[in-house]
Amino acid sequence: MPNTAKKYDLLIRNVRVVRPRRSAVQTMDIAVKDGKFARIAKDIRVSDAATVVDGRNRLAFPGLVDPHMHCGIYGPLAEDALSESRAAAQGGVTSSLNYMRTGGYYMQKGGAYKDVYQEVLDISKDRFYVDYAYHLAPLDRTHIGEIDMLIDKFGVTSFKIFMFYGGYGLHGASSSQHEFLMIDKDEKDDNEHFEFVMRGVQRAMERFPEKKESISLSLHCELAEILAAYTKMVERGAKKTDLDTWLTGTSNDPECADCAPLSGLRAYSAARPPHSEGLAITIASYLANETNCANINLLHLTSRKAVESALRMAKAFPHVNFRREVTIAHLCLDYDTPVKALAKVNPPIRSRDDVEFLWQTLLDGKLDWVCSDHACCKYEMKLGKQDHNDIFQAKSGFGGTEFMLPALITTGKARGLSYNRMAELLSWNAARRFGLNGKGDIAAGFDADLVLVDPDRSFVASGELSESQQGYSVFEGMEMSATVTDTYLRGQRIYGDGRVVGAPQGRYLSRPYG
Repeated sequence: MPNTAKKYDLLIRNVRVVRPRRSAVQTMDIAVKDGKFARIAKDIRVSDAATVVDGRNRLAFPGLVDPHMHCGIYGPLAEDALSESRAAAQGGVTSSLNYMRTGGYYMQKGGAYKDVYQEVLDISKDRFYVDYAYHLAPLDRTHIGEIDMLIDKFGVTSFKIFMFYGGYGLHGASSSQHEFLMIDKDEKDDNEHFEFVMRGVQRAMERFPEKKESISLSLHCELAEILAAYTKMVERGAKKTDLDTWLTGTSNDPECADCAPLSGLRAYSAARPPHSEGLAITIASYLANETNCANINLLHLTSRKAVESALRMAKAFPHVNFRREVTIAHLCLDYDTPVKALAKVNPPIRSRDDVEFLWQTLLDGKLDWVCSDHACCKYEMKLGKQDHNDIFQAKSGFGGTEFMLPALITTGKARGLSYNRMAELLSWNAARRFGLNGKGDIAAGFDADLVLVDPDRSFVASGELSESQQGYSVFEGMEMSATVTDTYLRGQRIYGDGRVVGAPQGRYLSRPYG
């Protein structure tokens, strides 16, 4: 409880404050009152605070805003909310934005969001250790018609399109999408539908001009037709030479590295090729231009082709306010990672050349935020029951929010990425885009969300160390050069001494917030 007899409830002394949009890290004290940052300055008087913590010269980042998580996709939302928000707190995440939709997986039911979303909120209440919000996917005409209501009544200002759902499944080929999505047979997730979702979002921007900057549409950019065609080729034993030349014969050259049948993550990348991302981005961008849908987020870009397409579209349509996202996994892993099928995800993990291009684009300031795309998929359900090595039997997605900050420090610092830029990529930029105006910085008046990091304390990532119920990590065996030691949510310590502290305190973030 706040202490009214003291000027401040909490004083964290002697920390190196990492703020976004700054050029340096400064040693300061941080004072908190009533869940907000009250003062950031040198030598704040200890006697003014009810509780004093010695930061021991650790880095103090603003609480992370992870704008791309999936709670309740492979397990009940009530369970996922508890365990995966614990993982978020462990990683310094204090605001978790989760994708939610009707249909298979997630809520396992169809219907209008006015009913389903209220159920989501009822389940979520008092089960998140961090603050939380949801992005929603309009899957049919009813959902499009509810966009205004969702903004006005529930504070949902961000929406999502899965561009491949019209003719492809979550894990592979599918021929019954209306059943999977639990929509009427006459409804289709196709370009026409995407256009009218964009028109619905743009209509909402016009109706709520005071909320316009917080309203946006995100797109998972892959095209079902290309995925279906290439998946058939790969599953039938296609080799890289086949995909490159559209030949179906085999080669007898034993020295030809590209003549062996594709397998594992290489096969999955070939089955969902980078140009499918690039073309989907082009289509989505043209539709955004056509509908004047101004705020567009291009999610989890994985490849040179995807990024180059996104940058071309930004030049072609400068009036569209694009944001470009990358995941920590796509920055750290390539398709030869030793965790193999455990790293199956959509879009796929790509080549090392693609990883290096993502990094160069990030360092050039052309990617806007780093997220986890955290989707807990327990080991016992992740791999195929018949063949653990068959990439097409494995489920898509994995966790990682708990290692996002250490992994970015580890890989980014070596490449010259500054701490201040990390704070922009992990906190500030996503908070601004998604209407979290009281989050993302260490400044007076902002929520006192804070993560303390020891940049000289290394550890080896593993599933055993994670608070997630997943049981493994795609970062397994990776030596992290920095450790999250403490996480504060609105001035309350929710993680420290290697464990989550107390009961769930997360609040629903109706947006715009703050």
